Parts: sequence; structure tokens; C-alpha cells
Amino acid sequence: MEKTISKEELSQLPLKHFEGAVDVVEDENAINSLVNEIKQHKVIGFDTETKPSFQKGKINQVSLLQLATREKAYLFRLNKTGFHPALVSLLANPEIMKIGVGIRDDIRGLNRLAEFDSAGFVEIQEHVKRVGIEDTSLKKLAGLVLNFRVSKRQRLSNWEAPHLTEGQVLYAATDAWVALELYYNLLKEFPAVKAQTI
Repeated sequence: MEKTISKEELSQLPLKHFEGAVDVVEDENAINSLVNEIKQHKVIGFDTETKPSFQKGKINQVSLLQLATREKAYLFRLNKTGFHPALVSLLANPEIMKIGVGIRDDIRGLNRLAEFDSAGFVEIQEHVKRVGIEDTSLKKLAGLVLNFRVSKRQRLSNWEAPHLTEGQVLYAATDAWVALELYYNLLKEFPAVKAQTI
């Protein structure tokens, strides 16, 4: 496997997004049963989105928490539901591995909503360094490990909008799912290198 990928090489790859079912969760009463559904899986993809702030020193709260299995993505709109205790306990559960790329800021942002001891998190950026891969952005890792491109166009969109656009939903679901796919592909490619939790 290559250690780096150029912008030119990346641009030649096919564009892909998550194609499974996506549940956009805006009703806090639905969260308990959805978390129970997620807990059937021992490994899930993880990401968050925050409305960008273009003012110096102003940081917005995390507005979206994305969790994904290989078949389904769950987008919890925290700006509408609050950071539900069932989600807090899921993120503190060491038995369920949460896989993400660049997740320390995500965890910090969630801790501003409710303090919890995060457990079971795997940082793909640290995992790839142990196998000699030098590019660590989600976009480049998707190209190197999965041989496809992901769009980052929606990253700076308004995650607190009354309704998420189809583009936002696909982008958010894809980010959490890609982390999971990276994890499984790296395990297959480098079976001796076990993922370590942070």
C-alpha cells in the first residue's frame, strides 16, 4: 500500500458516498430505541459536525453526531434533541468501539455539551501511522486505503439549518461510514496491527 497520495492521483478516483439507510433523528423520544439498535454492533463509525463560525473566538456547539454501521447511518441532531443520556452512555461504553478520523476535537466538543469519560474510541490517524501511511486526512485515507474519493463540499455548511439538505445528509453519513470501512480494510491489509483505543 502506498504511503501518500497526490491531489492529481486522488482526482482520478471514483467519487463514492454511503448507500445504506440513513436515519436523521430530530425527536429525542426515538433515541433510546435507536441506541439499543446501535448497541447490537460492537464496532461503529463515529463523527460530529458543528456549524462553522466565521467570528474570531466564537465556537459553536456540536450540532450533529453521526454513528454508522456498514448498513445504516444514524444522524442525531443534537441542536434539536440535546445530548441524550443514552448517547452519552454509548460513547462512554468501552465494549463498543467507535472508529473515527481526527476525533479528539469531536470528543472535546461533545464534552462541552455533557461531561463523560470517553471509552472505546479508535483514532484511525494513529492507526495508519503504525503501518507507515503518511497522509492522514479522511479524504486522502479514503483514496489510499479504499481507492475512492469522498466529497468534502458540505463541511462548512450550516449544520443548524431547520432541515438538512440531501447533500448534508449524504456527507454526514459518508464521513462516519468511511471511518468504519477504513478500519475494516486496514485490519484485513495489516492483520498483525491491532487497533488501539485512545
